[in-house]
Amino acid sequence: MTTRTLGVIMNGVTGRMGHRQHLVRSVLAINEQGGVPLGDGGRVLLRPILVGRTPAKLRALAEEHGIEDWTASLPEALADPDAEIYFDTQVTQARVPAVTQAIEAGKHVYVEKPTAEDLTGALRLARLAREKGVKNGVVQDKLFLPGLRKLKRLVDGGFFGRILSVRGEFGYWVFEGDWQPAQRPSWNYRAEDGGGIALDMFPHWTYVLEGLFGRIDAVTARAVTHIAERTDEEGKPYTATADDAAYGIFELDGGAIAQINSSWCVRVNRDELLEFQVDGTHGSAVAGLRNCRVQHRGTTPKPVWNPDLPANHGFRDQWQEVPDNEDFDNAFKVQWEMFVRHVVEDAPFPHDFGAGARGVYVAEAGLRSSAEGRRIELETLDDHT
Repeated sequence: MTTRTLGVIMNGVTGRMGHRQHLVRSVLAINEQGGVPLGDGGRVLLRPILVGRTPAKLRALAEEHGIEDWTASLPEALADPDAEIYFDTQVTQARVPAVTQAIEAGKHVYVEKPTAEDLTGALRLARLAREKGVKNGVVQDKLFLPGLRKLKRLVDGGFFGRILSVRGEFGYWVFEGDWQPAQRPSWNYRAEDGGGIALDMFPHWTYVLEGLFGRIDAVTARAVTHIAERTDEEGKPYTATADDAAYGIFELDGGAIAQINSSWCVRVNRDELLEFQVDGTHGSAVAGLRNCRVQHRGTTPKPVWNPDLPANHGFRDQWQEVPDNEDFDNAFKVQWEMFVRHVVEDAPFPHDFGAGARGVYVAEAGLRSSAEGRRIELETLDDHT
């Protein structure tokens, strides 16, 4: 069986997510396992070509991982005839111009979410990719997390009966940067640079909710800036102009209601940084990044409200752990392999730029709901993409 090598232009991998998840734990990990396995028994190795704005950082990263190809010139990278895939994990503000260049150069494109800062830009990329006939995809990693894979298994198996509600909690305390360094880059808190937690996280919630439970019909949200001043990477204070918390209600087409809190201003008192609780007529589940616990209606206790007596049992002890039943690989790596198969052997890949535009649409609707103080009904984007 044959093994071929596919050039992959990787723009923005000097950042935390691009370096750790996409370069090291996906592309390099794929090569370490011998490539992406294909349906005919062949394999595909990946040749990363690093692109970024700072030559010194690129050189250091390339040397650290033994990568030969890097450049601070995107046109130079796009001119490589053996580089068939362009991947973009830059700051959101820089994505549309760079991805447009890649599509015009005939590259297949795979990008981090959100695909653009606004719906207009996201739709423009979706149309251009379709017109040029290039394969396209957007990262939707949370669908491949072990906890959510288990949750999907429960949905497909009919465990919940009729799903009534979904409640999500995401977030952690991001330090302001003055007395302890912040865990996130400062651009995340500047709206003029494409920052804001609604634009960052609502696209995630869109594909999670619509991939597991049903299409979002309406959004009601409140996006706020709880911490008005932060300190940047150079130790200089700056005004936070983007929302650092967003509280959303999403109405799903099957009648279920989803409530999801997203915050960089919350201290964690839960098992994982992200948790979803799903309640149905036949059972409930709580899923995090890796674990999932259930309580069936046949084993549901009958609590009685009595604030005068202390609770004599632990409510969490009354839930049952869902077994793995399979080996779970890194969520980002799994989707990388799917996209490579999509490019090489035309395997299915539903997470395209149209799906990415849908996420931007929901984020934009959430911000509009917050600004106008009202519920926003959504329409389909099929005719627009």
